[in-house]
Amino acid sequence: MGVSGSGKSTVAQALAQTLGWCFVEGDAFHSADNHAKMQAGIPLTDGDRASWLDALGGQLTLHARQGVLLSCSALKLSYRDQLRRRVPGLRFIWLDVGRDLAQARVAGRGAAHFFPATLIDSQFQALEPPLGEPGLLRVAGDAALADILETATRWLHARNHESI
Repeated sequence: MGVSGSGKSTVAQALAQTLGWCFVEGDAFHSADNHAKMQAGIPLTDGDRASWLDALGGQLTLHARQGVLLSCSALKLSYRDQLRRRVPGLRFIWLDVGRDLAQARVAGRGAAHFFPATLIDSQFQALEPPLGEPGLLRVAGDAALADILETATRWLHARNHESI
């Protein structure tokens, strides 16, 4: 989880490959209307995200037995709680990045990506940092990918041996 440009997709894909788990790209489940709004530089509302979160919850439920890594912004506590209701014990890896890095990464994607850099500020405005929430690993999103993967893998393996 994290703001756009935090590295969610990159980390989740690599971690899924490392663990042999399923990878689900959360952005693929946005409606055409949501994509159009974001491309036009219009931030999504809670209402816009409701059906998207429901679809993501369905994906988590579908793939939970085999292990699944979902890249998803999950910016607000209510969003994370909606997903937790679908999968009790759900864990989140928060890729924590600053505004300047997120802005630079999103701008570097170019016009091929649906999410414009002009929406970065809205991501930080919506972000409710998950500090103190259960099942959370906070990782510096500017760390080397290998370091993030090592930390996350160690955390996930340790958590798999605890009762959640």
